[in-house]
Amino acid sequence: MKTRPCDVVDHLKTEEDMVNYLEAAFEDGDPSLIQAAIGDIARARGMTDIARNAGLGRESLYKSLNPSGNPSFATVLKVIKALGLSLRLQKQT
Repeated sequence: MKTRPCDVVDHLKTEEDMVNYLEAAFEDGDPSLIQAAIGDIARARGMTDIARNAGLGRESLYKSLNPSGNPSFATVLKVIKALGLSLRLQKQT
């Protein structure tokens, strides 16, 4: 039996898929998971376009969103906006 690595990007086909994925990461609350989810969505959409729309260099974006990266909050907000998304807060119940 042959196996191949799974890439979540293969499953991020629609806007709804991407939003649900990112919402799940935020619900978990792990910053590294949120960072990875943003990176996966950016890869699914095309890193070059997202970097351009965020006003960042492509290589800089890759470095910021990889597991060893440490993006600033400003970078995260720029990328979220470039993805066509926004953050919304609600009171915990």
